[in-house]
Amino acid sequence: MNRSIRLVAGFALLLTLVLLANLTVIQAFREDEYANNALNQRGFLEMKSIPRGQISTGGVVLAASQADEEGFYDRSYPADNPAAYASVVGYLSDQYGASGIEASYNQVLNGTDDALATSRWWDTITGKETAGANVELTLNPNAQQVAHQQLVANGYEGAAVALRPSTGEVLAMASSPSFDPNPIVNDATAEQAWAEVNNRPGNPLINHASQETLPPGSIFKIITTAAGLQNGYSADSRVTGASEITLPGTETTLTNYGGQTCGGSEEVSLETAFALSCNTAFVEMGVDMGPDALRQSAEAFGVGETYDLGVPMASGSLGELPDAAALGQSAIGQYDVTMSALQAAVMAATVANDGLRMEPYLVDRITGTDLRELRSHDTHEVTQAVSPEIADQLTDLMFASERNTAGGGDNGIASKTGTAEHGPEGTPPHTWYVAFDPDADVAVAVVVKNGGGYGTTATGGQVASPIGRAVLDAARNEGGQ
Repeated sequence: MNRSIRLVAGFALLLTLVLLANLTVIQAFREDEYANNALNQRGFLEMKSIPRGQISTGGVVLAASQADEEGFYDRSYPADNPAAYASVVGYLSDQYGASGIEASYNQVLNGTDDALATSRWWDTITGKETAGANVELTLNPNAQQVAHQQLVANGYEGAAVALRPSTGEVLAMASSPSFDPNPIVNDATAEQAWAEVNNRPGNPLINHASQETLPPGSIFKIITTAAGLQNGYSADSRVTGASEITLPGTETTLTNYGGQTCGGSEEVSLETAFALSCNTAFVEMGVDMGPDALRQSAEAFGVGETYDLGVPMASGSLGELPDAAALGQSAIGQYDVTMSALQAAVMAATVANDGLRMEPYLVDRITGTDLRELRSHDTHEVTQAVSPEIADQLTDLMFASERNTAGGGDNGIASKTGTAEHGPEGTPPHTWYVAFDPDADVAVAVVVKNGGGYGTTATGGQVASPIGRAVLDAARNEGGQ
């Protein structure tokens, strides 16, 4: 055999080995990745040949399948206001793949999940048509619709989340702007609808409640206060009420809202500082406690964590604390601190639940075509973020904050507002509100981006708190169910 033939043979052998190695990797290690990819058209054809399970919540069908003339099943979203649920439910499109619960619970809905093997085997034995299982969510339809309507009717960009503190059930998860999935999954309108929704401002296709993290501003003072109460402070502790404070090691001053002293005094109690949300007091307390105390408190309340909800989620972060100046700014929810509306709701729910943080969840149970329960969610305790005694103290402070925000009187709500600066000077702030009703076992978080149209003077009490109270009312008026 001459040299040229040997080279060609060797090269062919090398290519064969590379091909075999590639096939081995794909078949043995990446089969699920490719088979379950939302853009796998073969998978879509297989899915369309069987009746896909429903997605529902509180008796409301959110996603269903109907057979067409060719025997393939098409998806539809029949709720009265599908845009209210779209950020959670998602879509299933032949052309554009899947998102939300449609994507994360795809194998359950199309009947191929390993947990459904017995049901598939029985269908085969009995000659019954194979069908997907149903997914039932935890959402309270009334609270979900109110949350979405409150955001949309005011033209706000933002999110609202409601949780049941004792279990972690997500009662509402509204995102604005949102979208109607029906035109996207209809072949006749899909291309135009997809282009339209992608060209709209505000990223309608993302779940702003779980995927978007923003500076939380003063709602973060709940976490700072929790750290303080664990490190020698009490509601009666004396803190500065000065109108401004110089950040350590700098010539930069940080002021209270409106440049005012805290309640007209140079020194106040921590309770007064919390109720009036005085920045200077919390900068002072944050610097005094040190970075470790603040970081431990933030981690205990779930800042920086994600949960397996079935929808995409960003983790948020306390950020770096390189010096005392950064620590002081972080103590009031600025500098590099970020949270999602979901994480803010978890924070409030943790206080409401005697300091015990529960893992939030969206999927309540899986049922078969005969509605027999195949699987249900077990609640999960994450960590005791603070002791019940400290949670009680935080609750009292939040009651005082709500009285100040609502203009006095006791409405049974414990809350904290936030107004978070971001962007260049003159950019309207993000406005926040977190609250809970201890008697109704409901906690909420609301964020309205960029002042909601109220400009640079917008506040959480002005913009976000009315939405939070409306969602609380919607959830508790039905007993949270």
